[in-house]
Amino acid sequence: MASLSVKPGQRFTMPDWHNNSLRISADAEQQRYNSHHIRQEGRALRNETGNQAKWDEHNTRTCLNDRITSVDRWREILARCLTDIDLEIDALTKVKVAAENAIQAKNLCLDVAIECLTIRESRRDIDVVRDPVEEELLREVKVIEKTKKELQQRVDEAFKQLCLLKETHQQLSCDHRHKVETLELDRQCLSFNVTSGNISFKVNPTRIPDGTTALREWELNNQCNKDRAETELKASVDLRGAITLTIAQTNNELDAQRIATEFALRKRIRDMEGALSELRWQEQNTLAEIAEMEEEIRQLEESLRKRTLDLKVAHTRLETRTYRPHIELCRDQAQYGLTDEVQQLERTIRALQTKRTESQDALDALYRQLHRIQTDIGYKTNSLQLDNKCTDTRRKLVIPVEKFDPEVDAVSRTRNLPRNSQLEL
Repeated sequence: MASLSVKPGQRFTMPDWHNNSLRISADAEQQRYNSHHIRQEGRALRNETGNQAKWDEHNTRTCLNDRITSVDRWREILARCLTDIDLEIDALTKVKVAAENAIQAKNLCLDVAIECLTIRESRRDIDVVRDPVEEELLREVKVIEKTKKELQQRVDEAFKQLCLLKETHQQLSCDHRHKVETLELDRQCLSFNVTSGNISFKVNPTRIPDGTTALREWELNNQCNKDRAETELKASVDLRGAITLTIAQTNNELDAQRIATEFALRKRIRDMEGALSELRWQEQNTLAEIAEMEEEIRQLEESLRKRTLDLKVAHTRLETRTYRPHIELCRDQAQYGLTDEVQQLERTIRALQTKRTESQDALDALYRQLHRIQTDIGYKTNSLQLDNKCTDTRRKLVIPVEKFDPEVDAVSRTRNLPRNSQLEL
């Protein structure tokens, strides 16, 4: 009978088998428990990370919205500041141009005043006097130069303020442009989602770029830009007011001085006309007195001629009577009468000659006085014409130059001047 072959190897006992089964069952239970625990943890982690991701994304969107709102608010503030600065630059430029025009207008006033002073330098002799007109003209020149200096100072201040405004405008414009770009980028970031086609992994996205600033620094920069814009705007508004006030004050001051000068000039013309009238009246009276004195001298000479003839007759009679013969050559009453007549005639002739000399001296004095009067009339006529020319010249201050037409031109003034023959004897 054949024998059963036994497979060689280790043989386990039943307890080993039961223990192995129990161990496998226990291991299976443990693995299922571990798997269940891991599944629960995974589910919890999924829920937690999903919720955390949603909340983080929500917080990110909220922060982006808040940031966009903040940046947009500052952008609007900067835009308003830029608009205000643009308006202020235009307003200050107009005021600056007005001040420059005022300076240009003062040049005409200064030219007129200097021209009047130059014209009045043509006065002659005693009429070259430091009268109120000259004092007012010199004062007017000083006032014009002072007002021009004040206006030029305001123009320089306006130019500097315009430079500051433009510099501020450039700075605000740059900041405004950066904020517009930032808003575009943040809005683009806000629009990104998981379905966007342009999302990808980036190299070291959490790095801090060079030039990064802190939020406090950003806010301070914005506030500083706003404060500077408001400061420059306020300074510009104050400067515009000061320039306008300076223009008004200088115009009023110059108008008052111009009125004073014209009042003095008109008064001087009236005084000159009165002096001319008085001199012409004196000239007429002197001419009349000269005529009467010449007639008186002629009468004196006629009387002197007659007394000379009478003296000749008396001398002839006395001489003839000296030829009486002998005893007839006596000193009778006729002889005494002729002698007294000769003596009286000689005294009369001497008195007439003295009077004629005095009359001639008086006539010469009258001619000298007439020459002096006529010379002074010529001086004052010249001065009056010069003052009238100054009056015509000052009409440029109230009449446009293109419409200015002097009442009396230089030719007619020259023709109206007294001739040299009128000033000579």
